[in-house]
Amino acid sequence: MTQRVELATVMDRLAVDGLITEYAVAVDDGDWAAYRGLFAPRGRADYRSAGGIEGDAGQVAGWLARSMELFPMRQHLIVNRRLSFELLEQDTGDTARVRADYVNPMRFAGHDGGSTAPDFVCGGRYAFALVRTPDGWRLREVVVQEKWRRAPEGLTPAQHPSPA
Repeated sequence: MTQRVELATVMDRLAVDGLITEYAVAVDDGDWAAYRGLFAPRGRADYRSAGGIEGDAGQVAGWLARSMELFPMRQHLIVNRRLSFELLEQDTGDTARVRADYVNPMRFAGHDGGSTAPDFVCGGRYAFALVRTPDGWRLREVVVQEKWRRAPEGLTPAQHPSPA
């Protein structure tokens, strides 16, 4: 591999990593315009394993905006990122896949708009599919695979909100 190819690969890895970080920040900050902007045209997200919906980025952003009102404080921690580049029309490196684990602590909103304790926490794995576009790397697909959740005492499984 030449130095030029190695440098391009490093730059792509940094750009993909930055996009995944921007995804977490957009959800945590409730910046739904930024969230939609992270997706390629026809990009989709699937939150069904966490009790949510599957749809295009606009539909899912709307659902997240409503769902996240329950949690004024959120902090996605996306870790153990495994990245692979793939072929698109015989050109290596124009698509990528990232599998990454997440822990997502959130705080419920109180009756007066403040926060309450204890926190709601969930964790699992993301599967991101990305594509290189003229505007840089964008998400083609996000699939959430929730593996566990911890809710406050007294909250039955049917009452658990659907976090992202």
